Amino acid sequence: MNVQNIARQAEPSSGAQHGARIAVLGAGSWGTTFAKVLGDAARSSGSPVEVVLWARREEVAREITEDHTNTSYLGDVPLPECVRATTDIAEAVTDAEVVVLAVPAQSLRSHLTAVGEVLDDEAVLVSLIKGLERGTDMRMSEVIAEELGVGPARVAVVSGPNLAMEIAREEPTASVVACAEVSVAERIAALCNNAYFRPYTNTDVVGVEIAGIVKNVIALAVGICDGQRLGDNSKASVITRGLAETTRLASVLGGQLETFSGLAGLGDLVATCASPLSRNRSAGRLLGDGLTAEQVTAELTQTAEGMKSGSAVVDLARRHGVEMPISEAVVAVLEGTLVVDRIASLLLARDLKAEGK
Repeated sequence: MNVQNIARQAEPSSGAQHGARIAVLGAGSWGTTFAKVLGDAARSSGSPVEVVLWARREEVAREITEDHTNTSYLGDVPLPECVRATTDIAEAVTDAEVVVLAVPAQSLRSHLTAVGEVLDDEAVLVSLIKGLERGTDMRMSEVIAEELGVGPARVAVVSGPNLAMEIAREEPTASVVACAEVSVAERIAALCNNAYFRPYTNTDVVGVEIAGIVKNVIALAVGICDGQRLGDNSKASVITRGLAETTRLASVLGGQLETFSGLAGLGDLVATCASPLSRNRSAGRLLGDGLTAEQVTAELTQTAEGMKSGSAVVDLARRHGVEMPISEAVVAVLEGTLVVDRIASLLLARDLKAEGK
């Protein structure tokens, strides 16, 4: 099956008799939720799909397959019958037409080694990961392309205001599927389109990824404001200027300005900075309360990507001569070079200039 045919089996008009096989690597809250989204989309379209989740822990894989729940992350939310799980990456990926990646950013490359050994020659890779690789400052789509030797038409990104628990509870949500190849973006969107999850498409992979990456760092800053008992003016200022920082960085990397007024830009930023379900905002609040980065990591049960990717964001910005004072201040707190009580005076620390610059 070539790239142009991928996901046609998920379209209501396809009349396909054999179900598509989709692997989802990562059985945390977002990976499991996206597997549910895919299963519900297949059920609503009447097209047979097999969704295979890869989980690190045997007990999680067993629960997903036998009980159709993942109580560690989603409570008693039921999963579709077409979703099962395994602890064997090779088993999950073999014969999959689409491989969805929902693992922590800093471990993606190591997982791709196992993926590459059994990956179908024309399978599409879909990244749900919002992070930069430390040391290389590479976006996840770049890591995938480099490690697996695939072209841009085979790598898609899903991003937007996608708080996993809200989606798992089937609260209406919109998202973005970005891919350099329009037809592939449209077909991945067809795979995950259902009554409560509405994907839109674009070709701005750079902009969508950078928006999703930097908003985690900005959410840490908003959380720090919470921990420092700063008011709504402060948080609104950080969110707005944080979007400006994000846009400046994405622009020099080739991102499109329109992306940042859309779901992957403003939409994701608002959701992540405003919701108590946001891991990054929660982590920032703990930092604002005076905990160290190590103490925050021990306190949280899931990865806050902004804490891992923040230094890579700042490094990437410095290499391209982009001013990002909010990100710089957050990273300084994470690294212990800035006392959190002093962050308020640095969050908006730029020379006076026109707002749009």
